[in-house]
Amino acid sequence: MTAMTITELLAAYQDGRLDVRAHLHEVLRTIRAGDKHHAWISVLDNAQLEPYLARLEAADPAELPLFGVPFAIKDNIDLAGVPTTAACPDYAYTPERSAFVVQRLIDAGAVPVGKTNLDQFATGLVGTRSPYGACRNAFDPAYLSGGSSSGSAVALALGQVAFSLGTDTAGSGRVPAMFNNLVGVKPTRGLLSASGVVPACRTLDTVSIFALTGPDAERVLDVAADFDRDDAYARPDRVPEFGHGTIPATGFRFGVPRREQLAFFGDADNPGLFDATLDRLVELGGTPVEIDFAPFLEAARLLYEGPWVAERYAAIEGFIKRSADSLHPVTRQIIEGGATPRAVEAFKAQYRLAALRRQTEAVWDEVDLIVTPTAGRHYRIDEVETDPVQKNSDLGYYTNFMNLLDFAALAVPAGFRDDGLPFGVTLFAPAFTDRDLLALGARLQRASVDRLGATDQPLPEEMVDAGGEHVIPVAVCGAHLSGLPLNWQLTQRRGRLAQTTRTAPEYRFYALPGGPPERPGLVRVEEGGAGIDVEVWDVPASEFGPFVAGIPAPLGIGKIRLEGGREVPGFICEPIAIKGATQGATDITGLGSWRRHLEQKTAGISPV
Repeated sequence: MTAMTITELLAAYQDGRLDVRAHLHEVLRTIRAGDKHHAWISVLDNAQLEPYLARLEAADPAELPLFGVPFAIKDNIDLAGVPTTAACPDYAYTPERSAFVVQRLIDAGAVPVGKTNLDQFATGLVGTRSPYGACRNAFDPAYLSGGSSSGSAVALALGQVAFSLGTDTAGSGRVPAMFNNLVGVKPTRGLLSASGVVPACRTLDTVSIFALTGPDAERVLDVAADFDRDDAYARPDRVPEFGHGTIPATGFRFGVPRREQLAFFGDADNPGLFDATLDRLVELGGTPVEIDFAPFLEAARLLYEGPWVAERYAAIEGFIKRSADSLHPVTRQIIEGGATPRAVEAFKAQYRLAALRRQTEAVWDEVDLIVTPTAGRHYRIDEVETDPVQKNSDLGYYTNFMNLLDFAALAVPAGFRDDGLPFGVTLFAPAFTDRDLLALGARLQRASVDRLGATDQPLPEEMVDAGGEHVIPVAVCGAHLSGLPLNWQLTQRRGRLAQTTRTAPEYRFYALPGGPPERPGLVRVEEGGAGIDVEVWDVPASEFGPFVAGIPAPLGIGKIRLEGGREVPGFICEPIAIKGATQGATDITGLGSWRRHLEQKTAGISPV
């Protein structure tokens, strides 16, 4: 099947290119045709699908924000009438009701198509601890899928569904996102209800979201994030507790661990990819700030080296006492270790965690968010089989502290290695900054990768903003740049800076006569061109027409080719405007930047 974002799928239904019944039956046929990646535990049959189709065919698509969107559910989350196994067949039960979050999505028109594989009882970051088979990476089956939400990530990366649900206690919704080139939302703890979810650590668990793009993830989050009073750990969406502000679109400060505190576990490619991502964040308007990562790392060690493993034991205590032999050997080893910690150890660990939380709070006076690799290294399955506990621990180096310290986190695709495997980073900030992280993450994804999941489908040129509206990227090179006289024409139309970059080396650049304000002319040429500094702004589609209508001749909007080959709408100039000396246009190509031209003019330096 062809991978489609939620936005693209909804548009295809609306304009008649796809029929919802035919498309969903094709989704099921594709999944049933073979599962060499071991992504699925159960898939709906046609009879189980029919009630969802009947409801959709009787509904108004405009009233359902996820109309006909197929999704996958990690098999520790309940779907009414379908067994929940938590990857342990002897534990299985069939719920009468769907989990709260699943029902919210169904009510919005989304269609569940099956339950996906996982590390048993959501214990692991590898995706191999399952009697249903080791889940295999969507890019290279010799490598880990990541876990514990393994099948949900792989099914999405292969283009079989449009989004999927996982859970995340220690990184289970983020490590699989990196390993399969996906966006992974680890929401603020309690923002999504955990009712109907088999607990791992009940005080720390959160349902997570995998999506192909940040805007898709936000669309799902907006539907799913409804307060559930029946969940004792649910929290209503609200401003952060200790006054942390909104992450700005530009001028944001991002924390980076000290160089000696970064760990890549012998990997040769990922350090360079991480450094390149930091450079992209600077291009997007950020300023790096080095931070002491030690308190975060100490908190991470508490999760498995401290008494919190007792929560995993408490979650299935009755079952493990009756049927311990039903568990995967590594899972059993880890969970049975939770039977021994004493209450006094639990209190001591809580005291230490409180002290570490206070230390980390001070960081937020210096930065708006922190960025780390999502995982330091991507292991092969055979490497993990020979050293299952330590390799799993390596994968949690950047993830295990998140819920203990109450952060919102977002895993974002950030490039590809020389061997073709994806790399990713995690952005995190205090609780309830989820949507701010998604806004920045969408810009970073667009600047870093060019395709959806493990498919050949390109990132859509037209994406969706935080309010669910389509946006159109526009490249500007002159008076519309940030801080210059016409930038208000973008900001008043709710435009947001998405990227600071350069054109491909295919353009001549001119200062045009007239003004104020002065304007440049960008002209594409067959030879003798250069790269020119530009900003790419996301403009709501409803505002794009009025914006273009106000552009005076000889300027207009055409396709601009950026570094790396991506083409976006942007300001171009009619060639006739710069032909002949009588036109008065001045060639400033050598400066490569409108800001540099303005600086030289202010300094009284004539263009060469």
